[in-house]
Amino acid sequence: MKFFITLIRNLLGAIIAFVDVITRGTKLKRSPEKQEQVVEESQNLALYQFFGCPFCIKTRRAMYKYNVPIQKRNVSEGARYREELLQGGGKIQTPCLRIENKGSVEWLYDSKAIIDYLEARFVEAK
Repeated sequence: MKFFITLIRNLLGAIIAFVDVITRGTKLKRSPEKQEQVVEESQNLALYQFFGCPFCIKTRRAMYKYNVPIQKRNVSEGARYREELLQGGGKIQTPCLRIENKGSVEWLYDSKAIIDYLEARFVEAK
């Protein structure tokens, strides 16, 4: 039974991810200098995620929209980052954004909180 539930979950996740890719809008346009600054600032960020998780897809969609290249770390069973997420963040819950700033590390859970953080940090006021 567990096998079928996992199969269905993975199949639905793949379908949602496919629809996400084909329906994405355009990336936020910045000057080359500002985009280089965003790339540099995003080096201290990492998104812990499951590929087919709808909340992870929502977060990755915002990353694409805001044109913020963040390293993605898979935390599926057996993945190398799963234990890192558990030890650092305290639980296996995705999405989780690891924010490293001046030697301290913050673990931000919840897609809405992550998207709000990205918007506040990387999207200029219009």
